[in-house]
Amino acid sequence: MTTKVIICLFAVTLLSSATFVEAQQPNQRYRVGYLSPRNEIARNEDAFRKRMHELGYVEGTNLVIDWRFANGKSSLFQKFATDLIGQNVNTIVCQGIEAAAAAKKASTSIPIIMSNADVGPVEAGLVTSLARPGGNVTGFTSISSDLAGKRLELLKETVPKVSYVAILSRPRIVGGAAESHVKETEVAARALGIPLRSIEVRGPEELETAFRSARKNAQALIIVATGGMVNDKSRILDLAINTRLPIMYTNPELVLAGGLMSYAADLPALARGAAEYVDRIFKGSKPADLPVQQPTKFEFIINLKAAKQIGLTIPPNVLVRADKVIK
Repeated sequence: MTTKVIICLFAVTLLSSATFVEAQQPNQRYRVGYLSPRNEIARNEDAFRKRMHELGYVEGTNLVIDWRFANGKSSLFQKFATDLIGQNVNTIVCQGIEAAAAAKKASTSIPIIMSNADVGPVEAGLVTSLARPGGNVTGFTSISSDLAGKRLELLKETVPKVSYVAILSRPRIVGGAAESHVKETEVAARALGIPLRSIEVRGPEELETAFRSARKNAQALIIVATGGMVNDKSRILDLAINTRLPIMYTNPELVLAGGLMSYAADLPALARGAAEYVDRIFKGSKPADLPVQQPTKFEFIINLKAAKQIGLTIPPNVLVRADKVIK
């Protein structure tokens, strides 16, 4: 073989390699739809955005994120999901099971990534199994079988004289996240021998009455902070101070905003995981082949400012177990 032929073959090989790399990393702008029950970009959304940036996606350069916030109104999910599909998004990231269900109803082909499904996606009919989702939905759940019991245990240790606990929720659909939280807490309460009373509200206008009702009998309260309840956090935190009730929240956002304590999955970690799944989808993976993952990291957060406002001293044995203490 002549030197000239060898040089030509080498040039062809380099060209083929360059073409392969270019095909693997196209100069493409990706569009992500983001569907959330909240009313603003908060901690989870920020974690998702930052992880996307770390993975090489920059808004305005090769990434567009179409944010859709339902402001606690689940009736908007279906409209928003349809809107996002009309924007030709490459994938939809969903906060909560209701958002994921709306996206699934709108499309059975566009990849849907659950950032923190707060109800079992198998039970909700979104995936065939956690290991093999089998359709266009996958992602991360924020539920764990021992969360409800752990919250009650921590609340009991924080308020040792508690003999009666109330749980406040705002259910929006039968079988939704709020109802699931309440049922799991009822099971845990029976196992621990703690009397539990469930109180439901339909909107923020009923919160004051609900707090007064809880204060009559209960020495502590659990608030199922999903969807609209998160968006009503200012009103809830004011009522918590006025009634001086020790409150355990199912979502850390209310504690970061001034509430007493929360025990939950590490939601920013799940959001970062959702970003990694989006990256894998962009690189050719199929949702059907990506297992739905359950939380492995949990956060116990205590706000000492809130404790002082209601005249509560957090026992040292509880304080040392906190992952984060707000002073």
